[in-house]
Amino acid sequence: MKIEQIRNATLVVEYAGKKFLIDPMLAEVGTYPPYPNSPRQDQNNPLVSLPTSVENIIQNIDAVIVTHLHLDHFDDVAKDVLPKDIKIFVQNVEDAQEVINDGFKNVEMLQEDTVFEGIQLIKTKGEHGRGEILKLTGLVCGVVFKQSSEKTLYVAGDTVWYDAIQEVIDTHKPEIIVVNGGDNQFFEGGSLIMGKEDIYEVYKAASNAQIIVSHMEAVNHWNLSKGELRAFIDEKGISSTILVPDDGESYTFSKNGPEFLTL
Repeated sequence: MKIEQIRNATLVVEYAGKKFLIDPMLAEVGTYPPYPNSPRQDQNNPLVSLPTSVENIIQNIDAVIVTHLHLDHFDDVAKDVLPKDIKIFVQNVEDAQEVINDGFKNVEMLQEDTVFEGIQLIKTKGEHGRGEILKLTGLVCGVVFKQSSEKTLYVAGDTVWYDAIQEVIDTHKPEIIVVNGGDNQFFEGGSLIMGKEDIYEVYKAASNAQIIVSHMEAVNHWNLSKGELRAFIDEKGISSTILVPDDGESYTFSKNGPEFLTL
């Protein structure tokens, strides 16, 4: 298994011989206006460039997973450059219809028993914030990857820590977990995705897992920097367990052998 952090929540995951593109935001730096009612109103999104070309990112992709349809997870450039016959997995019928309306012809809803090319893809719950803000942020999902030749991978998606995340960890016992951890916020409503304390809860629930933190410093309403998170996990003595990749950085995990980092 190889997991490459592209930018924001965009990942390329090579798993059991198949290549997945997750939550593609592929626009050039500064293409979209800033999210309103939030910091950095003088900076357009995305805040940083892609670490490689769009052509390199989408090359040889077998399937796309879109956890929800917010612009920073499935943007106009992704809709334009991805082949219209590529396999796209979405969370529900509403998202499927929107993606079909964008011209894609091979769209499937994730279930708890989806199988793609011998790989089990298990849809998981998420909450994109807490309280009243959920009326605005809408539904989201995550996904667990399982296959006998690979470690179990859990990509949590845009969610804060809550009891359903604990349930996924208890049920599936993932050995690799990717969380979105920029603590993105508007001026009101609180955290939309995990902050450092949420990430620490994931660690406590899955202390034997390798945790990778994505979705950082790429859109204007981020609230937790990579430097602050790295300092926090250093203080906790868990920096070998929680990885905070730079864009373009990747990690490789074998089923039975040691993990190693590639740049």
